[in-house]
Amino acid sequence: MLEKLIRFQQPERSLGYARALSDETLAGLFNTDSETYREAIAQLDAQRAETVRRLASRAELRAVLQHSPFEPGQTIVATGESTTADRSSWFELIAALFAAERPDLELTFENLAVAGSTTTQALASVPSLRRASGDWVFCMLGGNDSQRFGGADGTRLVSTAETVRNLRALRDLVQAEGANWVWLTPTPVDEVLIAQFRFFRFAGITWTNADARGIAAELPKLGGPIIDTFAAEPVAEPFLDDGLHPSLSAQEALAAQVLTSLSSISGLRRITTSRQ
Repeated sequence: MLEKLIRFQQPERSLGYARALSDETLAGLFNTDSETYREAIAQLDAQRAETVRRLASRAELRAVLQHSPFEPGQTIVATGESTTADRSSWFELIAALFAAERPDLELTFENLAVAGSTTTQALASVPSLRRASGDWVFCMLGGNDSQRFGGADGTRLVSTAETVRNLRALRDLVQAEGANWVWLTPTPVDEVLIAQFRFFRFAGITWTNADARGIAAELPKLGGPIIDTFAAEPVAEPFLDDGLHPSLSAQEALAAQVLTSLSSISGLRRITTSRQ
C-alpha cells in the first residue's frame, strides 16, 4: 500500500503553497521514514527507466522520435487524475523517453495531474495551467467524475452535462493562449476487480466502462484531436489489484498509443517556437 500511495500521490501538486518539501516531510505524510520513502522512489524510478528502454527499442517509436511531433524548446503539459499523476504514467514515460533519446530537442515536460481530481477541481487549476504556458496540453479527465455511490446505477459524483461544461471551459480558458490541445479518453476499468476491492466495497463506490465510454462519446462535441485509450494494445495484466488504475505494462502500451497517434491525428497546429 505504501508503494501504491507514493506512486500515485504527490502532495506538492495539490498543495501549491508548499514549495520544496523535504524528503522527511514527504515521508511523514505517508507515515513512513525518509529512508523507506527514498527507497520506494528509487524502485519506481528503476521500473520507469526499464520501461523507457523497452519503448525506445520499438521500431515504430524510433520513427516517432526521429520525426518528433514536438518542436525544439517546446513545453508539453498534462492535466488529469491518477492515471496521469502516476510516477510511471504514460506522460512520465514519454517525458523520460524524449529526455533519454532526444535531449537535443531540449523539451520541457510538466505534469500537473492530481490523483483523485474531478473536472471541477481541474477547472479550479486553470491558473496553474496558464502559468505553465504549454505549447501542447494533454488532457485526460472525467474518470473521477463518473465515480458512483451505491452501485453501477447509483449517484454519479459529477453529472455528464457538468463534465462536458467543465472540459469545454478548461480548454477554452487555456487554449486561448495558442496551445495544441489533445484530449485523451478515460481509460477502461475492470468492474469485477473494482467490486472485489475491499476499500471500494467498504466505501460503496464504483466505476463502470459504460460511464468511461460515455465520456469518450462526448469529447468529439468539444472539437480537437482525441486519442482513444481503449484502443491501446492489450496487455496480459492491464490493472492493479483495484481494477481502476492501469498497471505499468498498460501505461507502457498507453504511452505507445499516444505517440503513434500524434503522427496521424489531424487538427494540430505546427507551433515552431516556444511561447515561454
